[in-house]
Amino acid sequence: MPTLLIRAFRAPDLRKKILFTLAIIALFRFGQTLPAPGVDVDAVRSCLSSARGGIVDAVQLFSGGAMLKLSVFALGIMPSIVAAIVIQLLTVTVPRLQALKKEGRQGQARITQYTRYLTVALAVLDASTVVSLARTGRIFPTCGRQLLRDQGALTTLVIVVTLVAGASMIMWLGELVTERGIGNGMSILIFTQVVAVFPSYLSNIFLLSPFALVTMLAAGIVLVAAVVFVEQAQRRIPVQYAKRMIGGRTYGGKSIYLPLKVNQAGITPVIFASSLLFLPQLVAQLTGGTGPVADWISRYLVSGDHPVYVTAYLLLTVAFTYFYVSVTFDPVEVADNMKRYSGFVPGIRPGRPTAAYLGFVLSRLTAPGAAYLAGLSLIPIIAFVLLRDPGTQQNFPFGGTTVLIMVGVGLETVKQIEAQLEQRAYRGFLRETPVRT
Repeated sequence: MPTLLIRAFRAPDLRKKILFTLAIIALFRFGQTLPAPGVDVDAVRSCLSSARGGIVDAVQLFSGGAMLKLSVFALGIMPSIVAAIVIQLLTVTVPRLQALKKEGRQGQARITQYTRYLTVALAVLDASTVVSLARTGRIFPTCGRQLLRDQGALTTLVIVVTLVAGASMIMWLGELVTERGIGNGMSILIFTQVVAVFPSYLSNIFLLSPFALVTMLAAGIVLVAAVVFVEQAQRRIPVQYAKRMIGGRTYGGKSIYLPLKVNQAGITPVIFASSLLFLPQLVAQLTGGTGPVADWISRYLVSGDHPVYVTAYLLLTVAFTYFYVSVTFDPVEVADNMKRYSGFVPGIRPGRPTAAYLGFVLSRLTAPGAAYLAGLSLIPIIAFVLLRDPGTQQNFPFGGTTVLIMVGVGLETVKQIEAQLEQRAYRGFLRETPVRT
């Protein structure tokens, strides 16, 4: 890794991209610490110092601590991530979006525009919810201080508009990193959010129990190594392309492979499962937390170690894994594309037999992939059982989602840098030859 960074900084164009990405990350973190107008900073700090629990603690990790601080970037990257996932799923099911996807660059531009509209809509909903919780004091149930300087409609509207503008700017910053930086802008920003809260988590655990911190770090190293191993695992299906004569030239005749990852769905099923289980808690808090439905939610769907919560979380993770893989990888489409370019799997006839074979292999890979994601989801629950100290449980940083984000984005970023270095090396072989006259 250090050698890769040294090589990257020696390349002038790649060095500019890395420095540009770091500048965007610094601006992003500044916006997460900048308080929104109308927020009582002293009251927020006082409530944060004594906070234990609360409805927003479930998403604090994914906002880099910005949501509890009611900063300009309080919503974080989640509206953009959820909007991108929803549009990706609708692209497979809605005929209009399917047609746009096949139109190439222009169609992709329209789909990107729809994603931006949906991001703004989700940001309005999230901002209204956060401000409503702040006005009623439900973000910090144990803190009785007023978080907003004014409870009027104008102040509320200004804060909502500020949070929505912040979410829109985050989306723009992610696109800038993708276009002018090292790529994967949204992933890098969510990686920044997750890593930003790690020092505070580790320091709190050290103050509570140094032995627990050492145990967590050792378990975290083993867990990261295991996640890297599974994330890199793939089934390579050989594909042979027949030779074709086009315009007097011979094309094809090459043998490649089709890589199918064990974790084909990535982190999306975990995000979906967490979001769905978070919605009942949010509804219960917004309705005042009274009534039989709210009592049932508080009893079964709030505590992370309750058997009902654990069962629902695991079932949703497995179900979303199969669903997401089925809508993002179409064996029939892949088999048709292979047949169109005279490609075939050795021993399998082109067309429907190839599609059936790919579907069979994919289903066999999805089973261990779903079990792997479900196992990662159980890690915080296991920590709740092993670590008896409530403060240590609350600050447990090595959750399955956290590790997946860090490892997945880290590996992808390294691959992006290596690919750009290789592309630059190949350009060195292309030298201009003077034309003789």
